[in-house]
Amino acid sequence: MTPEIESAFAAVRAEFGTESIGRVERMLEPGGQERHPLQKAARWIMPGLSPTPWHDPYAHPELAPVVRELEAGHEAIKEELTAAWTARREAFSDYEHYLTRQENWQALHLYRAGALVAESAAIAPTAYRVLKDVAVDTETICPLLECHVSTLLPGAVIAPHCDLWNFSINLHLAVDIPDGCSITVAGERRTWEEGKCLLFDYSFEHEARNEGDRPRTCLLVDLWHPETTVPERRALVALVTGIRRLMEDG
Repeated sequence: MTPEIESAFAAVRAEFGTESIGRVERMLEPGGQERHPLQKAARWIMPGLSPTPWHDPYAHPELAPVVRELEAGHEAIKEELTAAWTARREAFSDYEHYLTRQENWQALHLYRAGALVAESAAIAPTAYRVLKDVAVDTETICPLLECHVSTLLPGAVIAPHCDLWNFSINLHLAVDIPDGCSITVAGERRTWEEGKCLLFDYSFEHEARNEGDRPRTCLLVDLWHPETTVPERRALVALVTGIRRLMEDG
């Protein structure tokens, strides 16, 4: 680790106790941690988090308000995004996953690089407001990642992959779902129910496809895994931010 990361970790220990980030430190030990076979491709698996691919969206008190508010706002969110797809298509762009860029996966970002994307407030005002009130202002969103409107065009396939880590978790609000769409996590295939949320651990291998005849749209939010603690979250932000800075500096 860099001196900056070491200093950040020391500050967290000084405030919260010497054992407060023990799981983060064990995650970084040579050889890593034991993990589920379908998490093998993830970069980091923090020990002590439940190895559960699919989560009940309402089961976690910290996350349930986000789920309730997004589902309550579904009708307005769908109306606004349908209008944006027709009249503001230039606001959407090819989605750039850490593995690839995909033209048939279009995205409109509401939160990125640790901040709300102000330009999106006028395009998707209901989603933007709910996101700000119940995820950003409450610090439930993972600032290392993002929230975006995810539109898969007909025929699009997101190939099986693992995301980078297990200390954040992915929430999907099903906004507009044609027949023929599915998502598979750790070998279990599910479909989205329009107006409802799905919640899953994307450190497990997962894939998605649109075999329908029109675009599939979901709102994706990267939230902290509810079993992580405040000191762990601070340490993880320092760790990932420091590594990203090193990579940018080349």
